[in-house]
Amino acid sequence: MPTFKPVRSARLRPALLTLGLLTLGAAPAAAQTGGILPLVSVGEKWPQAQESYVIRVSAADAGRPLGLEVFSPTFNLADYVDGRRGDGYFGDELYKKNEPFETTFTLTGPNGTVVEKRYGLNREHTWESLFAGGLGAGTYTLKVSSRGDGKNSFALRVAAPFALETSDFSVNARSTDASALLAARVNVTADWVGKTLGLLNYDVDGAPEAELWAVQPGGTRVNLTPSENGRTATDPFRITPELVGEWQLFIRVLPTTRQYSNAIRYSFRLDDKPITARVGGFTLPDTVKIANQLLVDVVDPQGRPIPGASYALVGDAVVRPQLPPGYVPVSGTLVQGTGNVVSPTEVRYQPGFNKIRFVARPPEGQLAVDAVALYGDQRIPLTGVPFEVGGRTLTTPATVPLAPGDYPVTPTGIPGSTFTRPLPGRVADGGTNRVTIEYRVRTEVTLVTAPDILNACDVTQLTATARTEFPYRLPARLKLNLPTGWTSDYPLEVPGEFSQGQPLRLKVPVRVCRSDTAEAVLEPVDLRTTGQARVRNPGGANVTRTVEGGARASLQKSVEAAAQGYVVTLVLTVDSTLEGLRLLDALPGGSAQPAVRGPIQVQGPSLANVNPRVEGDSILLGRVIPGTYTLTYTLFTDQPADRVVTAPDLSW
Repeated sequence: MPTFKPVRSARLRPALLTLGLLTLGAAPAAAQTGGILPLVSVGEKWPQAQESYVIRVSAADAGRPLGLEVFSPTFNLADYVDGRRGDGYFGDELYKKNEPFETTFTLTGPNGTVVEKRYGLNREHTWESLFAGGLGAGTYTLKVSSRGDGKNSFALRVAAPFALETSDFSVNARSTDASALLAARVNVTADWVGKTLGLLNYDVDGAPEAELWAVQPGGTRVNLTPSENGRTATDPFRITPELVGEWQLFIRVLPTTRQYSNAIRYSFRLDDKPITARVGGFTLPDTVKIANQLLVDVVDPQGRPIPGASYALVGDAVVRPQLPPGYVPVSGTLVQGTGNVVSPTEVRYQPGFNKIRFVARPPEGQLAVDAVALYGDQRIPLTGVPFEVGGRTLTTPATVPLAPGDYPVTPTGIPGSTFTRPLPGRVADGGTNRVTIEYRVRTEVTLVTAPDILNACDVTQLTATARTEFPYRLPARLKLNLPTGWTSDYPLEVPGEFSQGQPLRLKVPVRVCRSDTAEAVLEPVDLRTTGQARVRNPGGANVTRTVEGGARASLQKSVEAAAQGYVVTLVLTVDSTLEGLRLLDALPGGSAQPAVRGPIQVQGPSLANVNPRVEGDSILLGRVIPGTYTLTYTLFTDQPADRVVTAPDLSW
């Protein structure tokens, strides 16, 4: 093995370092009093080309300071060289005089190399910070490799709650430490029951050199087999429920040793497959300050750590942030230390204690959402209309901050209107895009002529009504167009507003001297409907209802005297199939005896199946198909002929 083996009489007693190997989070133990158990990186003639340690960062611990520190990363020429061992001996050994020796520490993670530092030769043991800042969630690997004929002893530690784990690693046991030293901790879990735990050691050089043992849960000591020179010894343990818990592995160099230091490799297997143990840890003396410590924060503008963010070192003087995809750098600041800020993504510093802060913002743009009513040639802004975007429910108008991407906007239906789902809004960093929800309003206009059968140049009343189920107020102008022979002294138009439950009406008395048709017009949608009046003796009335984008129906009512009462004839014409058609045919009132409607007779299209049903003043036809329907019944009343005609209406 790569070590020098002087005679025992040549040993010198160095001053003990008041340090101890301790797995993070564990309390000090008597096994620590002998000093640090060094880890070791052997440059040549060793089966393990590089030492490897794993650090796991959970999502909950992302961004917390890692505090990765090392004792004696350099090779100390005063430690053991040229056959001499100096005071404070730690285990560095160089076997060829005046040849270079170099050790490299490389920390890598999900995004590549986090930090890499190379250490050469000096004549002291130093305390160094490898990486003090936070890391994003993931698994990181610290690899230590040496180049040269010799071995470099060092000690590692990380801050709580992190730990150094490995399945195969090398230690450098020293004869200068008389006490037993804790080498590793293995956590045996319940799912290992029935499996075989293998504890392996390599190249102890035989039983006279050192003793190795394990302390099982409950405190039972079990001696382990020391390996021979260049060989591996394996101690298998069949795991039972009593063996579940933490195992501690110790090593003590015996007085019969022939070596100042002895490089030994440990390995851990479960059913011949590698499993990890916790290693490393030391206590820093109160009088010692870590050299070249670098603290780096990567935060958002509110000072909160950015999940998944980290930083990278370039050489020994440059630090740069590593940001999650899309994040935009804002600033870089040298909070403490010496150096200069090159840009928001680069700070140069001089060795010493340095604290650097990088600020970045998440990528963010805005999506403005509004709504309008398409009403004629007008676009009327609508406020308070609910919509969904990005998992949130808001009301128009609204400007929503969002990460870049495409966002579907889901409108909410409004009574009395239709809409077409808009295209998704595209959000770009730093920009504002707009999505407009368009509601096409549905309106209707009716015109009632009562009476619609009258003597020449008698007066009838025209009633035009604009209606909608749309809950927002709509500006409108309702007009009447009269044919030749029809005259009125009243205004033939009225401006105003109408909405759900609030119609706009225009009532005009008109003198009719010839049979013809009047027209009602709703502006600005140019929705039109007509109403007829005939000049003759019998009385009557009519109504026409036209629905925007829908059906059109007209109803003519005539009343003629009969032997008993009056014969009422209702002629209904529809141009579309209608469901729930209701004829409003009020019975005349004002007498002591209420009017009575006789049985209703219906004639209509052969395919129609109309069974009229009377509900108060309404005649419900249910479902009708396009065509003309004639309904007749006898009206029994004591009212005179000039008072039996009531104005009809339509509804569906």
